[in-house]
Parts: sequence; C-alpha cells; structure tokens
Amino acid sequence: MHPRLVLLSARLLDPATGTFLPETAVAVSGGRISALGDDGGIRALAGPSTTVIDLKGAVVTPGLVDGHLHPVSGAELTHGLDLSGCPDLGAVREALAREARTLAPGAWLHGWGLDPNVFGDRPVESAPFDAVLDGVPALLLLFDAHSMLASRRALELAGVDGPRTFDQASAEVVCDAGGRPTGLLLEDAACELVERVAPRPTREERRDRLAAALRGMAATGLTGGHVMDANGDSPALYADLDAAGELPLRLRVAPWCQPGTDADGLRGLIEQQGTGGDLWRTEGVKLFMDGTVDNGTAWLERPDCHGESTHAFWPDPAEYTHIVGELHRAAVPTATHAIGDAAVRHVLDSVEKALAGGGGSTAARPVRHRVEHIETVPDDTLRRFAALDVVASMQPTHCCDFTRADHTDNWSRRLGEERASRAWRCRDLWDSGATVVLGSDWPIAPYPPLGVMAGARHRRPSRDLTLPPHGPEQALTALEALQGMTVNAARAAGEEHEAGRIAVGHRADLTVFADSPLTTQATDLPDLPVLLTLVDGRPTHRAAHL
Repeated sequence: MHPRLVLLSARLLDPATGTFLPETAVAVSGGRISALGDDGGIRALAGPSTTVIDLKGAVVTPGLVDGHLHPVSGAELTHGLDLSGCPDLGAVREALAREARTLAPGAWLHGWGLDPNVFGDRPVESAPFDAVLDGVPALLLLFDAHSMLASRRALELAGVDGPRTFDQASAEVVCDAGGRPTGLLLEDAACELVERVAPRPTREERRDRLAAALRGMAATGLTGGHVMDANGDSPALYADLDAAGELPLRLRVAPWCQPGTDADGLRGLIEQQGTGGDLWRTEGVKLFMDGTVDNGTAWLERPDCHGESTHAFWPDPAEYTHIVGELHRAAVPTATHAIGDAAVRHVLDSVEKALAGGGGSTAARPVRHRVEHIETVPDDTLRRFAALDVVASMQPTHCCDFTRADHTDNWSRRLGEERASRAWRCRDLWDSGATVVLGSDWPIAPYPPLGVMAGARHRRPSRDLTLPPHGPEQALTALEALQGMTVNAARAAGEEHEAGRIAVGHRADLTVFADSPLTTQATDLPDLPVLLTLVDGRPTHRAAHL
C-alpha cells in the first residue's frame, strides 16, 4: 500500500530532546506515521494517489494540544460583544452604548471578556451601566466565565429580585444591604437564572459557530484539545461534525460532575467513558473544588482582603473526596478546577486517599488525575504533584493578561503580597517533577498555542510586551513550553505510546512552522507562521504556497 501523504525536505523537531531527528521525510498511512527516512527513500514509497508536500526546510513538531479549552461554550460566548480590550469603565460604557444602538427593540445584548479591574476600588455591579442599558436586557460575562453582570431589565425578565440558595456552595445572586440584586451573579447556578430566559441560537447556528471556531484553532497549529465540559448537546455537535468530516481537532472530552450527583448520576458518567467517534471521545470527568479569586469564590486557606473566598464549591468537601475515590476505582481520570491553595490541597488529599484505596491504573491504562489552574499554592504542595503523579494543568496567559507585575490588579490585591508572589508557579512545579500541561482555557484567554507558549516564557501582558513580567522566575524555557503542549499533553491523557512524538506508529497529528519555535524569541513567537496542520494524516490547515 502506498502512503496517503508524504512530507519532504522537513526539519523534524523532537520535543523530548529539543534536537532535530536525522530523518528529513515522513510517510503517513492510516492516520499514523508509517515511515521516516531521507527524501529519496520516502519519495520512492509514494504512489499515484499519494499527496506529496515539499516543506522546503520547514520545521515539523508533533501536533500542538491545548490542555484546557471549551469549544462549544466558547463558540457561543464569543459571538457577542468583546469587552476584553476595554481598560476602564468609560470604555465599557462606550462599547455598550454603540452595541445597544444596533439592537432591535427588546433584543438582548451579550458581552464577554469583561475585566473586573475596570471597576478599580468600586464594587463589581451593573449600576455603572444603567444609563446606557436602560430598558436593554443584557448579560455581560466577566473574563473568568464564572460570573456575569445582568442588567436591570434582564433581572426583571428573569424574575430575579432577591437572594437565592443553590447546591453550588459558592453560587450567589449578590444583593445590596436592602436585599436588592446588584446585577452580579456568581457561578453557573446563579448565572443560569437569567441565561435561561435569554433567546438561544438555533442548533444549526451553534454548529456553524463551533465549526468556525475549530477551523480557526487548526489554522493556529492546534491538532487537539482537552475539552473540559460536555454540557448540553455538545457531544452531539462533535458527533455531527465528526461524521461530516468537519472536525479538525482531536478532542478528549470530560463531562462535569457537580455537587448533588447521586449514585445513578455517577454510574452514568462512568458508563459514558470511551464513547465518541473517530476524532473525539469521552475520557475523564471534570469537577470543581472552587470558583475564582477575582470574584471571591476561590477556596483559600485564609480569606482574601474582602473576607471572601473562604469555602469550597462543594457544600461538603468530603462528598467530593468520595466521588474521586469512586471514579478512581472505576479507572476514570479526574480533572478538578482548583485555583486557591485550600482547594488544591483538598484535591491532592483526595487523590492520595483514592490511590491508597486501590484500583484505578493498570499497566496498559494509566489513570492520571489532574488539577486545573493552580493559581496560588504554598511550597509544601509542590512536590505532592509528582509524588501522586497528578498532572498540573496551567494557563500562563491568565497570569500575563489578568494580573500585573506591581500587584495593583484585582487578583493580586485580593490575595495580598505573600500569596500574589506565588502566582502560577509553572517553574516550581516543573522543577519539583510535576507533569506540567499548558492550555488557554478558551474562551477565557485566546487559543493560539504559540501565544500560550510565549506567555509561559515571557509572562508579560500580551497587549504591551514592554511592561514588566509577573514572576519572571516562574518562566519556562522554550523547550519546556513546547513539551507542555506535546509530550506532556500526551502523558496527561495516557497516550504517550502513540502521541506527542514524531515516531513510526504514532498518530500523524503534526504542526509545521516556518522556523523553529525553540529559536524564535518569546516575544516574536505568536507571529511565527503556521504552514501546515495535520490531524489523522489529513491537512486541516495549509498555507497557500505549500
């Protein structure tokens, strides 16, 4: 059989060593790398139907994988008004006023990416926007996607006129001293009170938006992603695109397990494992141990400067521990959102207890649990990641773009100097032996992987790279950043035997660059041209001149 695809005149970069392989050509058959060799030997394998691409010295790496993203919700949330570039309240008001003028009477305004730092020392509430949103139902998602502002009209339509109680311990309809909602809604349960009365896009619109978002990801060099939700009909959307040959990324999907999940619900999550299609499958379960520092719903060992972030997402953290133990015994890997130090510690304690209880990993199928985000942790937690083989899933651009080196940002002021100085400890976790995986958490931060790797290296605000870095001592090297989206992503998924390397028998998921990401300066890395992206041996992005 002749190979489906042949790549010639390539520089094959091995992320495990940081060196180029001696071979210069790749043959692909059945979605796998079938041969490596010199140009002449590999060219001789080609047949009449083989696609032959001369890369003219371009650099090939294993396909880049985003360790944490939300394609379906991101495609929907980012369809509205982008507020992420607004530096202050005045700019937000101007953007909202412009958008409101374009709306038909009664239409909803959806915004996203709102930075709480625009409020300065003022409370985060909808009052500053009352004048421009008078009579307009509006939902403004804050950048952390764990909180939103609802306009007065939106609250009225949803019938939200006072505090509520929720299964999610940190969910809240924030109210003033008189019991009136301020517009700030914390966590999904509270946000859904208003979201459910807003108009929804059709399924076809959602499918098209998802397809467009995934194509955009492929064009930036992404070949895969660890998807941290399976809410609503998102599995059906992935299945639809996969069946139509329109799924350009290989996706590993983890459905949520929320507080209140009973034995039947847990059994359903376990039975769901392994379902999927050619390029996507359900693998693992996503849980939450806390919310976010910026909205006061993280779980910290000491309260923040407002006396907030004092409790877990689960009303009874012991129930979370029980769930992790049950999933481990069923050989289901968990990925837990844990931002605050108390949350991270509890996750590690729970995994340690689960491991002691037995079950889980086999020689053929390692089960590696993960902690997502890890924004601030003390020294005594660092080595526990490696000791327990818990993956540290990090999003360095959150540190770059949502905090400041001088600690005048909302996140740092809430935590205080001691804890803010322990921000996103990528270097310390790496040096302690942890498997560090990098991702964007899109739509929280942009998905282009070169930007994620660049942020891990320079730790500067992407909008102004002349500003000082936040915690430069926590920066990763160029090679480590590449490993965080290749070999480490494969190990986190238990796929190191077939992904993350350029080797015969491994998946033909490859990314091709105009030059080496290892020798490109960190500040220039986001602009490095992506020439070709392959998933399962098929081009999902190809530069016009190739």
